[in-house]
Amino acid sequence: MLPDVFVANVVGNWGEAGRRWLDTLPRTVAAVAGDWELTVGEPFPLTFNWVAPVRRADGSAAVLKVGVPGSPHLATEAAALTGFAGEGAVRLLARDRVRGALLLERAEPGTTLRALVRDHDEQATAVLVDIIRRLHRPVVPGVEDIAGRSADFAAHLERYPGDDPLPRELVVRAAGLFAELCQDGGRVLLHGDLHHENVLAGTREPWLAIDPHGVAGPPGAELAPILCNPLTGDEPTLALLPRRVEQLADGLGLSLDLARAWGFVLAVLSEVWDADSGPSTPGRALRVALALRS
Repeated sequence: MLPDVFVANVVGNWGEAGRRWLDTLPRTVAAVAGDWELTVGEPFPLTFNWVAPVRRADGSAAVLKVGVPGSPHLATEAAALTGFAGEGAVRLLARDRVRGALLLERAEPGTTLRALVRDHDEQATAVLVDIIRRLHRPVVPGVEDIAGRSADFAAHLERYPGDDPLPRELVVRAAGLFAELCQDGGRVLLHGDLHHENVLAGTREPWLAIDPHGVAGPPGAELAPILCNPLTGDEPTLALLPRRVEQLADGLGLSLDLARAWGFVLAVLSEVWDADSGPSTPGRALRVALALRS
């Protein structure tokens, strides 16, 4: 039985194609597992893709991710992991484009970097700085250019002429600044969603990034998810914000103004996405954006 939230996410994003994919998912998983000689465990909590721990024929641990074939996220994730080549991120072990399947290195023990936030946030930020330095490299084919996200700001402003669900002046300001930042910053390969819960403890390396979005853009564009997360829970994200900005800027050779600017525009964009995906209440990302603006 698939979780209701997983079914709702898939159908909400892919409509009837998503529903048909869900109907065939058990057969797809079985076929991929047979071809790759995998023993499949119980799936992890599911959101948009089916993901489970597996054992390969040689006994090594891996992770099987299966999504709707043709999903842009699966394609850009595969491209990014190929570009990272295991440096600071899990390895891509195999890919089946037709069936929308990725076989990934499993990070073990797999505890998340979030565990360090409350009492050792500077240590956690230092880990993220080190990973960013290793991940950022020349752009590879198949990833998304971050500049294209200007269209998301424009669509939001056209859809919502007033200050509900987000202050219009804030979105206008973020959209204009985002366009400027994209023009001036060069291009490197970015993870695109690097934060504390997408970094896991490993054995091959102490920490490994997972689930990249696969983006090309200026280096500063990597910072916003770190500044906004954890998005839920009672960690003091806003109180940690000034020190995080300083440490990230210093560690990556960015000016404080540039680090704040990227954090601001992409925190606003996060709220734009939430508003445009359905009814929502502005959350922690908006509070981060307002703090960075001031």
